[in-house]
Amino acid sequence: MESVTKNRQTAATLRTLIARAYGADRLPTDDDFAHEITEGWFNVAYRITLRDGERVVLKIAPPAGVDVLTREVGMMRAELEAMRLVSTRTTVPVPRVDHVDLTHEVVDADLFFMEYIDADNFGFAAADGRLGAEVVAIATRELGAMNREINSIVGPHFGPLLGPGAATWREAFTTMVEDTLVDGERVRIDLGRHPDAFRAVLANHADTLDGVTVPRLVEVDLWTKNSMIRDGRIVAILDHERAIYGDPLMEAGLTGLDMPAFGDPSDFMAGFGLGALDAEQRTRRRLYSLYLALIMVVETKYRGHTDTEVYDFGRRELDALMERFAAGEG
Repeated sequence: MESVTKNRQTAATLRTLIARAYGADRLPTDDDFAHEITEGWFNVAYRITLRDGERVVLKIAPPAGVDVLTREVGMMRAELEAMRLVSTRTTVPVPRVDHVDLTHEVVDADLFFMEYIDADNFGFAAADGRLGAEVVAIATRELGAMNREINSIVGPHFGPLLGPGAATWREAFTTMVEDTLVDGERVRIDLGRHPDAFRAVLANHADTLDGVTVPRLVEVDLWTKNSMIRDGRIVAILDHERAIYGDPLMEAGLTGLDMPAFGDPSDFMAGFGLGALDAEQRTRRRLYSLYLALIMVVETKYRGHTDTEVYDFGRRELDALMERFAAGEG
């Protein structure tokens, strides 16, 4: 996916970064050493082959001068913290982090090198028909179980991993929604309704958020396309930058409950250990879907998309969710 947030670098700069991370003796000798991994929507990532043949991944945050959503400021540092927590406090596989550079001495952004996972992207392999239905079902259940284990990590507050945090989930989630609405107002995005309409829906149902009293590590963006599969098993979870301390019902694997375009969540829920949701849980989950749809629409202005495909999809989902709230569905 093309985006103005992708902080692409020259081969010379990449060589400088490699030398700082791995030493001059591991610098590639040929010119075909770096290939951009293009599937991501935010950061730029390169698959790099070192002189000794080892492959690694370099991930670089957006340029300093590019506007991003409020939730995306300093997001790479949050990703590193999430990877640290998951790698040290669970059995869930994440790539090994080799080198972190937050100095901005070579590139005007945070960056890090990590292990390259030699496996298939689960989501893309499934979509391309390269995995049988039973393999997909089993792996999706495995993904749900891994996600549940990640949720076992309890944080010191609600909200961003690195703060500032909130004492309650209601306060943290309300801030997240408000930040997104303000981001949209700043770039005059058309949400189809006045921003106050979304504020009203949240206010009318905010009491359901009070049922969340333990701030758990929530990946938020853990879905099949952020996981790697080999021989039918999930071997790595990728892209942890959107993780927060909050409500596990916010996890991406449950999005299909309200937004069918994201697929049937039954297998994920089975692995996740979640049965039918009660009325309060159902309302909270729909609020999280509404928040996701808001982000999908607002972020298109910040990405500099040259077509309206993502915006149109987000608007359709946003409209459908607001109509369900208006109809009294919780």
